Amino acid sequence: MGQRPNDLTPHASPQHYLGAEMRARRTQQGLSLGKLSRSILFNTSYMARVERGGQAASADLVRAYDDSLGASGALVRLHASILEGVGPEALPTDVAKRGPHVANDPAALAEEADIQAPSEEGMSIPVRSDDGRIVFVSLSRRALIGALGAGAAVAATSDLSAAASPATRSDLIASGADPIELLRATRRVLIDNDNLFGPQRVIPTVQQQIAAIKELRADRRGTDRRKLLQLQTQYSELCGWLYQDLGDFRAAQHWMREALEASHMAGDDELTTYILARRSQLAGDMNDPIEAVDVAEAAEDRAAPRSRLAAVAATYGAHGHALRNDRFMAQRAYEHARELLAGLDPDPGSPWGVWLDSAYIDVQRAHSLAALGDHHGAAEGFRDAISRLPAGYHRDRGVYLGREAVSLALAGEAEQAASVGLQALAVAKETGSDRISRELARLDGALGRWPAVPGVTDFRNALTEAVLRQT
Repeated sequence: MGQRPNDLTPHASPQHYLGAEMRARRTQQGLSLGKLSRSILFNTSYMARVERGGQAASADLVRAYDDSLGASGALVRLHASILEGVGPEALPTDVAKRGPHVANDPAALAEEADIQAPSEEGMSIPVRSDDGRIVFVSLSRRALIGALGAGAAVAATSDLSAAASPATRSDLIASGADPIELLRATRRVLIDNDNLFGPQRVIPTVQQQIAAIKELRADRRGTDRRKLLQLQTQYSELCGWLYQDLGDFRAAQHWMREALEASHMAGDDELTTYILARRSQLAGDMNDPIEAVDVAEAAEDRAAPRSRLAAVAATYGAHGHALRNDRFMAQRAYEHARELLAGLDPDPGSPWGVWLDSAYIDVQRAHSLAALGDHHGAAEGFRDAISRLPAGYHRDRGVYLGREAVSLALAGEAEQAASVGLQALAVAKETGSDRISRELARLDGALGRWPAVPGVTDFRNALTEAVLRQT
């Protein structure tokens, strides 16, 4: 039997109040200190002292709780208020008195109809400031239904602090902006934010947007409803990708099924084909080669002949062949993908898979070479891909660095592997990407043969510090 948690005294001080709120949100999610610690990489003793009010919380810890527990900025705002000198008498009185959280429901994820329901307190929408930073602005749920994606419109304003004020929100709602166009713009901002900082900060807002889209569909007909279904497909696919990056494959599969269903309702054959190709990629990440190959072939059969979508499907199918240890078929599929890409019209004509280029095919081939045991070739391929990666793909750079480091270690280049691993570790700490973390865990194991190499020692110490970090 577990030890009974200490009683909290939230109104003893703002510090105690914040700790009680952090514990309340954690327990609503059904998470123990240990489980949350493993997720956010903070020491459990430190977390326990903060929750009891015995130690001040750092901004990093509060942000980690907020992101991991889906607080949509509430904990961060509370922490900021306390730092500004708000006394306990000015704080709300409902800490730790909320009802049971949906995460405690044993129902399967696909059956949890309310798992994406937005809070009645409102939603956080990402906007860009003048200097290019992403800032989350809180709007009420009703305001978002009235002018969904308001953050995208705010991005064009010059005074971000004024944009967060109620008056500016009212102006936005009264502006008559098209919510469908604002939804599209908001999705682009969310994707940018994911590339820079990782999925944990983005998932709650994506799910809230999906719930809002479903509400908007209730009173739309014809073309507008079809556009909303297309957007629901795109947001669901994005949500699946975010969970895939976090390593939560069960949730990723759920959202990819949601995306496939919405694409069929939208009647968009190209979008359905793209979702099938993405499901092949997910199967590859899950080391399911049969699914990866079969779904990729189904996607290519649906795609227009010699189209970009056909090339996307062939690329993901190639990795499925590599996972089956079929070097010949993998190489043949990559050559086929390159041939399709070379024959494409420079004007894509379709928004799906526009990111596919020769560099992307090469990095997927490097991933396959690693699966086939050609570690020198894989390391060289990842190194080349990193040099050609656009500047905004921060998290993807970390993934490729991690994979290059693993390949170097398996090729016997321990010191170089450790050096590259340190670069990947820095990106992992910034983004929270589980894909990078999985590669670092593999690297740690692969470097076990060289414990006395100075660079290896530096990497393993840094990794240990990151896992057990304490402010």
